[in-house]
Formats: sequence, structure tokens, C-alpha cells
Amino acid sequence: METQLELDAPVDTGGKTPYDVTADVAGIKTLFVNVFFIGTPGHGNHWVLVDAGFMGYASQIKKRAEELFGPGTKPDAIILTHGHADHVGSLKALLKDWDVPVYAHKLELPFLQGKSSYPPPDPAIGGGGMSYMSWVFPIGPMDFGDQIKALPDDGKIPELPDWRAIHTPGHAPGHISLFRDKDRTLIAGDAFVTTNQNAITAVATQREEFHGPPAYFTCDWQAAKQSVQKLNNLNPAAAGTGHGVSVRGLDLSMGLNKLAHEFEARSIPSEGRYVKQAAITDENGIVDMPAPTSFHVARAIGLGILTGVIGYAIWSVVKQND
Repeated sequence: METQLELDAPVDTGGKTPYDVTADVAGIKTLFVNVFFIGTPGHGNHWVLVDAGFMGYASQIKKRAEELFGPGTKPDAIILTHGHADHVGSLKALLKDWDVPVYAHKLELPFLQGKSSYPPPDPAIGGGGMSYMSWVFPIGPMDFGDQIKALPDDGKIPELPDWRAIHTPGHAPGHISLFRDKDRTLIAGDAFVTTNQNAITAVATQREEFHGPPAYFTCDWQAAKQSVQKLNNLNPAAAGTGHGVSVRGLDLSMGLNKLAHEFEARSIPSEGRYVKQAAITDENGIVDMPAPTSFHVARAIGLGILTGVIGYAIWSVVKQND
């Protein structure tokens, strides 16, 4: 009897972290992008993973999952808010141990099944170190083959019956957010974020501030605006985002409402490749794109920043070994 009680008792999760959304939606940061675990903590409990984080973080994701749900646990499914490399970086490694369904919107499938690269980034916008370095970020195509399934058109997910997927394009053609109506819990992905993801200093400090999607990869700004307005109309009570800390209550209501009503002034750049004309995609990938803008200055700045980051990393390793 004691053994059974011990197995059924919730595990000690060590208290809330800045990335936990509610008692049954935990989050962790993988380098600079968040993943979420939907499920009541406890040995053997069912759960679903949202996004797969940055490359090289599979072991940390599995470790956190075992802290929450017990040794040897695996999710009932993995749901991708979208397929950018920082959100699927550890997916291949996770699927080596977890034979589970993976869901994405049908407009994301060409970028995840080897048919098409994403629209390339626009490093000249955003005005920060992350933007300047974005030209080196991979855009695919990635090929997970038939391991990726299309989300049902009605947004209902069999493994997550209390939630619904909402198409929130702009940052990516098939970007989705997840919403639970009964307590108005939102996982927004990159539809909006709670840190200035364009700037390295903000990413490093995780300073809370509401922003539209990371500018350098957003390929349809009018769709991005409409997506933020759609999420604001849901009046979420708690939200986890792809970048930045989780928010709830009055901070969330005021911050998201202001962003939705001032989106053009606060988030849409004055110039950029996709500002006046969006990339056009369909279920086979890219159909048409506006002409590229020059980013020679951004490339030079990005190379300088990247060189500095690599140099600092090498110096840190050498110092630790002295």
C-alpha cells in the first residue's frame, strides 16, 4: 500500500519557474526558446509536449519530463506551434526514444517533410544582435517524413481534448497557438513574445516586455497583426510564449491588449522584405516572395557579433580548464 501511494503521489517539481504557465502546464527554456509540458505532474500521468526546443536539448527535455511524470515517461503526442529550427531542433533526437505522433498545421508540413525551405530571414530589420545574426539560422527544408501529421482542420487534438489549436499565421505560414477555454490558458508560440527577441541583451536578461513575433523571421506582417488581435480577443488568463517568461492576470491583459491595439507602431518595421508584400505559400511550400533587400551592413554587424560570441565561449572554456 505504501508503494502504491508513493507511486501515485505527485512528484516534487521544485516550485514554479518563470516559464511555468499553470499548475499543469510546465515550461523550460532551451537556450533562448521555450518548450511546454501539458499534464498534471505525477508518476505515470498522461502529458503532451509542445515544441521541441533548440538543438542539443533532448536530454534536458527528457530529464524535466521525468521530474514531472516519472522515470521512463514519454508524451502521448508532440505538438509543434511551427517548424522553425529553434522550435524543432531536438525533435529528431527525442523521436529516437519516443515513438509518438507529432502534429503541425498542414501549411507547416512542406517545411517539415523536405518539400520546401522557409522564406529566408530579413536580418536588416529588428534592430538587434539576434536580427543581425539571423542570416546564419537554418531555414531547411527539414525532413521528418510521415512522423509529422497534419492537425485536424477543426483544431481538435485527440491527445489533448480540453485544448484547441488556433491558426495564428504571420511569423510562419502554419503557425498555431493552443488555447484551453475552461480556464483561458494560452500557449502562444511566437505569435507574440514577452521579451525583445530581436536583441541579444533582452534575450540574455529575459526582461519582460510584450512584442510581436521575432521580426527577422516574420514573413507576413498583416497576418501577424491579425493573429495577435485574435489572441487578445480570447482574453487569456495565463500565457506561455515561445520566447520570454510566462505571464498571467493583469500583466497579461494590459500587455497583450496594448500590443494588439498598437501593433503597427510597436512591432511592424518601417521597411523590410516582407513589410509591404508578404511571402506567399501553400501546402507545397513557397509560391512567391518579394525581392530581397540588401543586408550587407547587417551581415557585417552579425559577423562581428558572432565572432565575439564564439570568442567569449572559447575564452570561458579555456579559463575553466586553467
